[in-house]
Amino acid sequence: QVQLVESGGGLVQPGGSLILSCAFSGRLFAIYFMGWYRQAPGKEREVVASTAANEGTFMYADSVKGRFTISRTTTKNAVFLQMNSLHVEETAVYYCHVGTLDNGKYWGQGTQVTVAS
Repeated sequence: QVQLVESGGGLVQPGGSLILSCAFSGRLFAIYFMGWYRQAPGKEREVVASTAANEGTFMYADSVKGRFTISRTTTKNAVFLQMNSLHVEETAVYYCHVGTLDNGKYWGQGTQVTVAS
């Protein structure tokens, strides 16, 4: 059974930093996509950052460019999100997402990030 487990969320002051981690376990066939999404209260889930696993390409939402960095282990069994200069409006539940070549789509349970003074 595939599991994605996020960690690293918490309370941080505006302007602060956090590193989110997402570890994968189970049988994941040919991962091609790894990404981080977030969902704030009353809003739709949105993509924050993603990477094409075999191409080494990266995508960032405009609102986080220059502040967030997505990375992964070389074994492709974990993905990370370094978040700097956090804003209050970035308070949300952050989810990791993995896509595989056999059309598998997997989500973690989410980790709460709260940006507040």
